[in-house]
Amino acid sequence: MMRKTLLCLIALLSFGFLTFPKEVYALVKKDRLILYVSPKGNDAWSGRLATPNRTKTDGPFATLERAKDEIRKLKKENRLPREGVIVIVQEGIYFLTHPFELNEEDSGNSQAPIIYQASKMGKVRIVGGKEVKNWEEVKDPDILSRVPESVKGKLWQADLKALGITDFGSPAGGGLELFFNGKVMTLARYPNEGFIQIEDVVGDGKFKYEGNRPDRWVNEKDGWLEGYWYWDWSDQRHKIKAIDPQNKTIEVEPPYHHYGYRKGQWFYGYNLLCEIDVPGEWYLDRENGILYFYPPSPVKKGEALVSTIPTLIKITNGKNIQISGFTFEVARGDAIRINGGENVEITNCLIRNVFGWAVVVEGGKNHRITSCEIYGTGCGGISLNGGDRITLTPAGHIAENNHIHHYSRWHRMYNPAISLNGVGNIARHNLIHDAPHQAFGFSGNEHIMEFNEIFRVCLESNDAGAIYSGRDWTWRGNIIRYNSFRDINGFQGRGCVGVYLDDMLCGTIVYGNIFQRVTNAAFIGGGRDNIFENNIFVDCNPAVHIDARAMGWASYHVDTTMKERLLQVPYKQPPWSEKYPELVNILEDEPAAPKGNIVTRNICVGGRWLDIEEKAKPYVRIENNLVDVDPKFVDIKKGDFRLKPDSPAWKIGFKPIPFEKIGLLKF
Repeated sequence: MMRKTLLCLIALLSFGFLTFPKEVYALVKKDRLILYVSPKGNDAWSGRLATPNRTKTDGPFATLERAKDEIRKLKKENRLPREGVIVIVQEGIYFLTHPFELNEEDSGNSQAPIIYQASKMGKVRIVGGKEVKNWEEVKDPDILSRVPESVKGKLWQADLKALGITDFGSPAGGGLELFFNGKVMTLARYPNEGFIQIEDVVGDGKFKYEGNRPDRWVNEKDGWLEGYWYWDWSDQRHKIKAIDPQNKTIEVEPPYHHYGYRKGQWFYGYNLLCEIDVPGEWYLDRENGILYFYPPSPVKKGEALVSTIPTLIKITNGKNIQISGFTFEVARGDAIRINGGENVEITNCLIRNVFGWAVVVEGGKNHRITSCEIYGTGCGGISLNGGDRITLTPAGHIAENNHIHHYSRWHRMYNPAISLNGVGNIARHNLIHDAPHQAFGFSGNEHIMEFNEIFRVCLESNDAGAIYSGRDWTWRGNIIRYNSFRDINGFQGRGCVGVYLDDMLCGTIVYGNIFQRVTNAAFIGGGRDNIFENNIFVDCNPAVHIDARAMGWASYHVDTTMKERLLQVPYKQPPWSEKYPELVNILEDEPAAPKGNIVTRNICVGGRWLDIEEKAKPYVRIENNLVDVDPKFVDIKKGDFRLKPDSPAWKIGFKPIPFEKIGLLKF
């Protein structure tokens, strides 16, 4: 209790909320060392003072690196205080020239963690790039002749080589990006929103386009396309090889798309100087290092940042480390990477505008990503990977109370807000919305996804799921419960899935969720031993889908992928045989049949209830569901799906859903 009290006092002191009596302040100083970092600091100083002492020319450090080195020195000399160290990083912007790396040397212990704390939440910015200030209005007649008339007099340029930036990367991704006043700027493209349609396919990587707009791309030096070339869930970027305006064809450089190309699919062009036509678009002449920009507001009064380094924070085998209250932004890869280690927590941070993921955890145990806001990532939000599948030992990683939105802006498909992999990881109380593809992707065993609120995802894909996994008999023991799904209908309203148990996925419990206006709410794609219980479906079409695909078109997977993955785990030995007895004799028990699926005690109102393939019917148990009967919600028009005391759902054994706990935690 004393330790918790001291932690609270230190936090309050750091934020300037309290003035302490001398004896309390002395107690805090005695039990925990406070080091300070400031943009106005000096690495030659002691770091013990929050502001410079003019008499002794002493004060805070200037860099995180210096604070880290001081902690290492104290540990080596066995002078680390009993309660550990808190590094207070004062308000300002800190430009990194390389990742800030922590390892086992930088660990605390369970009673005395090492804490890096921003002095004011959101006001301490860790930036992996450079600020661009050398803007000049574009006067070059050759450049101005290539852009629309409406842009002339509004286009600016900056010489990046003069700033020491020479590594620009590729337009395919992972290179330099531009951010202005905290927002991602758009690499010049057409159309500005949406896509161009493929009129016809005339060869490998060669197709006819609709309209005349691509005609003007002929003279572009480094034009690119991104498209959904065959399936709505598989995109790829291509460099343009040739454009023939007379025949309205575009040819792209190989490698060609794995699935090929199909008439009616869609694409857009980008990295095109001639398509700078709306505020916020930019183009980089990689040969000469000149950045062209049509700013959304006066460029010299704003803040323009370009990304230069791959990662902001790397923690390798670190233990008992907490990082709190920072804004992490602008990197060519992932913002934060945690490899191995134990009890690392990233909390109360804003993570935005990076090309990769916000946080990637690989291995280790009991890492936590909590109460962060994440947006503008080029890939997904949080990736948690850990645990031992051979022994089914859980990792215990947790993603909790995070607001993740407008993510996957570059790698559009299969980069979810939260990815759970391995064994025993948890995602709960997260708010997830506005994304081209998935909210969750998972693989492995014993994960829990609960109390999450999900809406407006899968906006650019069809045949996709807000929560998705598939093609493995052994990924069992996963629980999806007490989540809210709404308004998930796919690209152009063509249909999507809420919980998508694809290609023979097995042993998943889907319990106590609310699906509202989800095209295909709960989906079993030929798998076994899945349970859909105690869910509410409102205006879903259908609420539940079950098929027997392994007995039909997907049968080739049974003796290939499915069997190969089964043999990779000791499924006939404990603990596997004890936790998943259905697996022990699966190869002798009609492995292609969707056996053991149960759909029970669900409520369905509006829409359509069930879509089940004839081959699957003998293997599925469907019972005690309340379908097209007024369940007597408290107020369906206001989205209050609590049940009144006289609801007929109670008679079928329906259990109350804790609606008040769904979504972000309420403090």
